[in-house]
Amino acid sequence: ADKKKQVFEEDLIALVESEKKLSSNMLIELIDMSLKCGKGKNSEATLKLNVFGEKKEIKKNGNGPIDAIFNALKGLIPNKASLIVYQVNAITKGTDAQAEVNVRLEENLITVQGQGSDVDTMVASAKAYINAMNKLIMKRKKAEDSKSILRTSDKKLNKHVI
Repeated sequence: ADKKKQVFEEDLIALVESEKKLSSNMLIELIDMSLKCGKGKNSEATLKLNVFGEKKEIKKNGNGPIDAIFNALKGLIPNKASLIVYQVNAITKGTDAQAEVNVRLEENLITVQGQGSDVDTMVASAKAYINAMNKLIMKRKKAEDSKSILRTSDKKLNKHVI
């Protein structure tokens, strides 16, 4: 409310949804972010994250601010995910509108969608990518657990087959 002139119902809903997402399964969390960008310059993003309980910081360049943010996130959270979708929507009206960013990542046939919202579109973008990475990590773990269970089951079956 301090950042905006007017607070709409959509702002409150977005804030509650954002907090719900943050509290559940946060393996990676955004602590701070700053950007340098402008006409005729490479963009630079500096990110501070909590990654699995450890505070990490990185500075990366990109062709624009979003590219720099995503390069920094990939630098701190190594992955082979491809960005399939990047979409920005205004949840509220006006120049101080709440931005909602949706990203879709794909890695080894695993697809996840992440969302982030903030009055700063760049922060919303970082939150969306982090949300997607948290989901990807959880899906990777579930896939590995499933493979482990299948291997164990196969060993038991082979043991009983003559």
